[in-house]
Amino acid sequence: MLKTGLCSVTFRKFSAEKIVELAAKAGLEGIEWGGDVHVPPGNFIRAAEVGKMTREAGLEVVSYGSYYRVGCGDENEAAFETVLETAVQMKAPAIRVWAGNRGSDEADEEDWERVVIDSKRMASLAEMKGLSVNYEYHGGTLTDTKESALRLMKEVNHHRLGIYWQPAVGQDIRSRLASIQDIRRWLAHVHVFHWDQKQNRLPLVEGVAEWEHYLSLLMDTKFDRYVMLEFVKEDNPEQFLQDAKVLKELVQEQTR
Repeated sequence: MLKTGLCSVTFRKFSAEKIVELAAKAGLEGIEWGGDVHVPPGNFIRAAEVGKMTREAGLEVVSYGSYYRVGCGDENEAAFETVLETAVQMKAPAIRVWAGNRGSDEADEEDWERVVIDSKRMASLAEMKGLSVNYEYHGGTLTDTKESALRLMKEVNHHRLGIYWQPAVGQDIRSRLASIQDIRRWLAHVHVFHWDQKQNRLPLVEGVAEWEHYLSLLMDTKFDRYVMLEFVKEDNPEQFLQDAKVLKELVQEQTR
């Protein structure tokens, strides 16, 4: 079933305590905690605190939104093992990662090999801890198109590795719907936002017609799939509360 949530990176300037308060006030069901500000990799005490705080507010920890770049070794702030232990201390069921540091149009076969090998290693390590790993569907990585994402998922072929989805910048609705169809076998959670073609942030209410189409393809799941607000116009908390209301109504409409 679909559940609603918030990515903490939506409000990088706010404390984790404030984000929990906002998510609870909005009536959302979970939070993806970002590793760049709110729960830095290796800060195990803070990870445990944030996880406990989230659950005590009646919210779920959806995932640990790390910025670990798969196959990039020492370029990362922390080793994957540290990222994994941080997620474990927070009691997060999954970790979000980025598939390399080059877009699919720039990557050579060596780049692909590095990402595939590291992905299999990560997924196996996560499995031993009872967690999953999910790529973000993101520009500048090997999951920047539906074709490259599909190739990567097939080459890694590990049951503990999935992928998030979000509307690709510059694509029309038809192309975005096709991308959901192509990766839905591995699709875990979804980042929700509404931008125009110039990447200006807009109120989610202006994107209702689009998101009705997207959500109609995301309902077919036997597990809890979170649709999580990620960007808010002008980083405004009041706009976030309005967007959260719209998101909940969209999900409710799909379940009727």
